Amino acid sequence: MRLRQIEVIQALLQTGHLGTAAEMLQLPAPEVEASLREVEGQLGFMLFASVRGRLQATFEARALQVQIAHLFDALEPVQRLADSLKQYQARPLRIICTPPLAQQLLPQGIAALRRRFADVPCSLLSQPTREIVKSLLLRESDLGLSLHDPDHADIQCQVIAQGKLQLLAPHGWLQPKQKYVNVQDLAGQSLVGLEGHDPLSVVFDSKLRALRPAPVIHTRVQTHQMMRSMVEAGEGLAVVDPFTAIGARASGLDVCPLSPAVPISLYALRLQNDTRTPALDALLEIITANAQALLAS
Repeated sequence: MRLRQIEVIQALLQTGHLGTAAEMLQLPAPEVEASLREVEGQLGFMLFASVRGRLQATFEARALQVQIAHLFDALEPVQRLADSLKQYQARPLRIICTPPLAQQLLPQGIAALRRRFADVPCSLLSQPTREIVKSLLLRESDLGLSLHDPDHADIQCQVIAQGKLQLLAPHGWLQPKQKYVNVQDLAGQSLVGLEGHDPLSVVFDSKLRALRPAPVIHTRVQTHQMMRSMVEAGEGLAVVDPFTAIGARASGLDVCPLSPAVPISLYALRLQNDTRTPALDALLEIITANAQALLAS
């Protein structure tokens, strides 16, 4: 049986009337009737009998009905995908970034892009830098955003904004109008640490090890967002990236840069010689402007 013939059987099972089934299928009634006779001839048995002006399904048709229903259920995802492809003719944008950027930077960037490219579908994933590199190499993503330079031969790495590491402290810990905290002031303080090999922590840990007395680290977590949450819970101080610090300031924590300053860069990561699109160029332009504005403030 061909798919059109199965559609005819399904429509007749649902309606029990040749003309109504033809309307459902948007076909002429004679064509629907001819298709029914053809499939009955191929099968070698009747599927419908005329009873008081209606088409009544035979035992054989009812036996086929369950499997026909399964077939149409299986076709539903295909139809949804086809509708989606028809709706979105543009190539989708696939962006992958580290968690701090997914919280503070990307939502505004995607919203601004939508005003310029209304129909471009976007997907946004949050992963550590090593997973970003893997995704780009496998061509699963078009653009990566990270606070670390992966230093990979096949990855194009562009600095799009620069800021400084920030200290998070409970509200009231800083003096009024205090503009920075000297690294030496962290000696003996209770700090929230970062678990694992994080390039930002590697840069700063050497400074902490030189302090006397050494800071006390009772708790280590996986992300800068978790460090912020621990400071909010009263676990101590934390040193985080500037994007995490923006959200922390909005939630009421004390925030200020360290002295001497510990610089940090925001990198846009692309696969070398990858194809550029107008929407991707626009998004990178928006993110660059937004990041620079956020860090300047």
